[in-house]
Amino acid sequence: MFAIIETGGKQYKVNEGDVIFVEKLDVNEGDEVSFDRVLCVSTGDAVTTGAPFIDGAVVTGKAVRQGKSKKIYVMTYKPKKNEKKKIGHRQPYTKVQIEKIAAGK
Repeated sequence: MFAIIETGGKQYKVNEGDVIFVEKLDVNEGDEVSFDRVLCVSTGDAVTTGAPFIDGAVVTGKAVRQGKSKKIYVMTYKPKKNEKKKIGHRQPYTKVQIEKIAAGK
């Protein structure tokens, strides 16, 4: 059984027990997280798709930790102006463990 959910402008294919890294959610570590924007649910032979979402389908999980990913560096450069800038960025994330997939109606 798997589901495809949407969160943070991205889509994730999840199974029960999976650990995924999603865009930062406003929850504390150990809190329950529910995703109601479910695009597709597969239960063995049957596949249910939404238009665009499935009514009543919910994927629940537990927020394991909040963190930041590795730093990436971006350079900006303007020729003939002697202008250079090095910028670093660390994207925040929430690590979520998927516990239950409820297929809905």
